[in-house]
Amino acid sequence: MGQNRVLSFAGVARYDRSMSIDQIAAEALRLPPQERAILAESLWESLVDPFEVPAVTDDAEVLALAVERDRQVETGEVRPVTHEEMMARLRR
Repeated sequence: MGQNRVLSFAGVARYDRSMSIDQIAAEALRLPPQERAILAESLWESLVDPFEVPAVTDDAEVLALAVERDRQVETGEVRPVTHEEMMARLRR
């Protein structure tokens, strides 16, 4: 297998995709615990939270969001999951 490398475009690193996710995970799991924690934090911070609520909200916005979430659950548009279910899915 060829040399893997990280490419940089406009200051943003892009992986060249010559390794599968499983291979990357296996390599990451070989890191010492402290380095895995740093990697995990870096990956987590790179994600955009689609459910992030702006810091400044008024009561009407918060209520509207709660009503919308309730509607989504009631109509079956979304299915709530337990913390355990969510963590099990993330570990797959």
